[in-house]
Parts: sequence; C-alpha cells; structure tokens
Amino acid sequence: MAILELRNVSKSFGSGENTVNAVKEVSFELAEGEFVALVGPSGSGKTTLLAMIGALLTPSAGEIVSNGRVLTQLSNGDRARFRRDSVGYVFQSNNLLPYLTAKENLMVARQIGGKGSGSPSQRADELLRELGLTDRANALSTELSGGERQRVAIGRALMNDPELILVDEPTASLDSVRGKQVVLSLIDEVKQRGKAGIMVTHDHSMAELADRVLEMHDGELRKVRETS
Repeated sequence: MAILELRNVSKSFGSGENTVNAVKEVSFELAEGEFVALVGPSGSGKTTLLAMIGALLTPSAGEIVSNGRVLTQLSNGDRARFRRDSVGYVFQSNNLLPYLTAKENLMVARQIGGKGSGSPSQRADELLRELGLTDRANALSTELSGGERQRVAIGRALMNDPELILVDEPTASLDSVRGKQVVLSLIDEVKQRGKAGIMVTHDHSMAELADRVLEMHDGELRKVRETS
C-alpha cells in the first residue's frame, strides 16, 4: 500500500529569464514500512522536494498524494494540520529545547500537536525505551551526546504518530559510528510502526542502509535503485 505518491512534481522559482527549475517532473511511490534515501549533489533539488512532500512548499505542477489526500488541493488550514499531525521532521540541527530534559522535549511535541493515544508521558517513555534512551530520559538536552540528541529528535518526530518521517542530513555532525546508529534507529521505527521515511543525505554509506536510493541531478530524478 502506497502511503505517498508523487506524480510529475515540479517546482520553479522566479519568472521569465530568471526562472529556476528546482525540481522537474519527479514521480515515485513510497510504501508502508519503506525507508528511502534521497541523494545528489548540492543544488540538485533534494531539500526542495522534501519541503514539498512535507507541505512546506507548494508544487508548481504535478500532484503529491498522501494516504489519498491530494496536498495541493488542501486549504491552508488543512495543510497546516497535515504538517502537524501527519509529518514528523528530523533536521540536521536537532533543535532540542536546551532547558528541557530528553523526555520533556518529546512531551512538548504532544502538547503542541495533541494527537496520539495514551498519555504523553507514557508515549515518551515508550519511545525512549525503543531508542535506547531510558537511562537518559531525565538528562537535559545539553548533557546528551550528538547521537543521543539525534535519537531524541527522532522520538520527538514520532510522538504524534505521523505517517511520514522526513529527515534532512541527520548524520552531518556525527561520526560514522554514531551516524549509523541514528539511521538504524530511524529505520527500525519506520518499519516497526508502519510509517514511510525519506532521508536526504550526502553520505552514501548511510544511503546504503535504506531500502532504495533515489538519485537527483539538476532537479531530475535520474536513478532509482534497490540496495542489496
């Protein structure tokens, strides 16, 4: 079952001679439990594509469909609710609140989103346990290692039970061991919980951990391949 479908999605900025075609007629599907890596050189359109999938940008042409909803047909209010309730973001900068503990950083996501079953405290404890962070639950984010902070960011992205997990360069500031640990934790959560995940990365060793690698050049999806 496809959680996400992109149908000839394009995005242009500017007009006339100043038009920049950032993304050009990209099409692919993402199934439940599937985690894909999006690779390509800087300026190839990866981040723009991720922003459109997360309803932060509107395509200039084409359709993005998430669980039957055509994102380009949603009102501004519905798009905001889609971002809040259906998308979990993990950014290169984890953006944790420094004056909150690891557990509190997770719980604040539920307070903002208000979606999900069970109490925020129980949900946070469950995610911290799954991510191997139970013993760090009460540590301030400033007391966590880089890998631990990224795992907390993953937990925060999952607090409201989103259908899509969108990840932008999660290992850029980590060494290879911690980076691999973070990506494997993320993949495990996507597969165990029946989500769909997309990771933008320049690190080809991290990309090889995904189910598929989508390669972009000059705004076009040039290659899609299964990993071994």
